[in-house]
Amino acid sequence: MHLKNKKVIVTGGPTREWIDPVRFISNPSTGKMGIALADEASRRGADTIFIHGPVREDLIKGKPYRTVGVESTGELLAAVLGALSDNSLLIMAAAPSDYAPVERSGVKIKKGAAEMALMLKRTPDILKTVSEKIKSGELKGMIVAGFAAETVNTEEYALGKLRGKNLDMICLNDVSRKDAGFALDTNRVIIFDRTGARTALPTLTKEETAARILDFMEERF
Repeated sequence: MHLKNKKVIVTGGPTREWIDPVRFISNPSTGKMGIALADEASRRGADTIFIHGPVREDLIKGKPYRTVGVESTGELLAAVLGALSDNSLLIMAAAPSDYAPVERSGVKIKKGAAEMALMLKRTPDILKTVSEKIKSGELKGMIVAGFAAETVNTEEYALGKLRGKNLDMICLNDVSRKDAGFALDTNRVIIFDRTGARTALPTLTKEETAARILDFMEERF
């Protein structure tokens, strides 16, 4: 498979789930890995769309491909589903929040008792939703790649996500490492294909990692 003229949707960055007007649940993702993947897909001639959570404006300004900004995990899901089409390729490199407050306060919650309980609910599972649409025949000919950011039992959890969400491949990040994960310019990725076959990449810049991931996809699919 060559990426030239193929529709490639890449996601990147965090999402935010607001507690009140000044506080939210999120994570340290900067979107750099997703941006590197979108840059590389565009260089290879793909019709690229980059859907991103809150990231630095200078990182995405002037890109030669379409960028779509979102904030919450629900908005990310809606944007992904709106961009997908038959025979497209989805690379889910974003780090969406898994939980959101059950209720969002319309005003700032004032400091009071020494302890406060915050009730949370699960946010939509984007990859599972896409997988179900593929399984039902609503989307055809798609290739779906996920990312797994883990700290313990890393390969076990990545393989569980690969199989549980019926992905074509998954890229594992051990974010407890000093050379991989959030807010760094380097990454160290292990790629698993649908069969569970393992391809370990060395520590590389995120741009080099993106090129190796797309090489893998062009060779395997």
